Amino acid sequence: MAVSKPAGTKSGFLDKVLGRISRLDAEGLQAVVQRLARERSFLETLFNRIEDGVVVTDEEGRVLYVNEAVRTLLGFSAEQAEGQPVARLLPRMDWDQVRRVDLAGGANSVRQEFEVTYPRQRFLRLYAAPLDGEAAGSSGVALILHDATEARNQTAETVESERLHALTLLAASVAHEIGNPLNALHIHLQLMEREIRKLQRAARGDDSPAAAAHADKLEGYLGVAKGEITRLDYIVTEFLQAMRPTPPRLQPTALNEVVRETVEVLRPELENRKLRVEERLGRGLPPLLLDAAQFKQVLVNLIKNAMQAMVKGGTLTLETGGTPKAAWVSVADTGVGIPEEQLQHIFEPYFTTKQKGTGLGLMIVQRIMRDHGGRIELESRVGKGTVFKLWLPVPGQLPALLPDAVVEADSTAREVA
Repeated sequence: MAVSKPAGTKSGFLDKVLGRISRLDAEGLQAVVQRLARERSFLETLFNRIEDGVVVTDEEGRVLYVNEAVRTLLGFSAEQAEGQPVARLLPRMDWDQVRRVDLAGGANSVRQEFEVTYPRQRFLRLYAAPLDGEAAGSSGVALILHDATEARNQTAETVESERLHALTLLAASVAHEIGNPLNALHIHLQLMEREIRKLQRAARGDDSPAAAAHADKLEGYLGVAKGEITRLDYIVTEFLQAMRPTPPRLQPTALNEVVRETVEVLRPELENRKLRVEERLGRGLPPLLLDAAQFKQVLVNLIKNAMQAMVKGGTLTLETGGTPKAAWVSVADTGVGIPEEQLQHIFEPYFTTKQKGTGLGLMIVQRIMRDHGGRIELESRVGKGTVFKLWLPVPGQLPALLPDAVVEADSTAREVA
């Protein structure tokens, strides 16, 4: 019985057996089956010990085998996966490309990267190679799935760190070069304002309407110039805050109290915009280790963004709550929302969706949250609004009654005149 094998492969136990299988008696066949069973058991144990996912498909792309790591990476057990099309198991994989390489033969393989969201968000690297080596046609494909989430995050953090370092060096130069001329301009504009007022009084005393009108125009131009200088000063100040962060001074702080104080600071602007404010502050939250001043800065940035997003009125909702290991505060608006293609860029320096924004506010929020050991969740729908949810670690454990206490939140809604 002649058995062919792909060129370049080495003869092993199975090749030797297949060459004389027709001459084996019942006892010999039993020995062969037992050895194959042992080798299969060994290989399955080996595959189930590795961290990378292993998926084997037939020539039609249906799953024949998955190892235990696949359950961790994709949330599928062997029983659920076997017999299913691999495209259903990995919907973001380009199966057509894998199929073409498999049918073409040759020393080819496929490498892809894609994101999965179940059972949790991960970035996976895929390596796929035909089971029949370099032979044309198809007898199935072996897929190796590697969790590249941590490596990807580390790369992103490294890039961000290097970018921030470059911006920090630029900040010192910008602050020095712009700050001094701004101060000089501000002083001279004040002197001009005094002279214009003298001119206005003189024009009115001489009963010269034309001169008074010219003086009023000059005063208007002066007001515009002062406003732009104030805005430039704000940009420089915010730039320095972003580039020269101060380490937080962590002290036991009541989260709800910080939220209330921040709202009171911004209440005049909220009232001016005729916005409705809802506070849903959970009871029984333990003190958190916060730098109250820095965390207020976080909330101010988020609330101001929310106010600017609600151009035709709306509701600003501030809510707090917690779990045994973390507490959270959310800032929600009913504004214009953020398009999906912009969500991944909003924490980048200088990226802004506002006409007069600096693109640094959310960068400051992200830095302060990172310094506090916290994290940010963001959900936004165009035309519906945006929700920022800030998670902060709880020192020790929360009381067992916290979940019930959070459910019985102190909900207050006030209509701002």
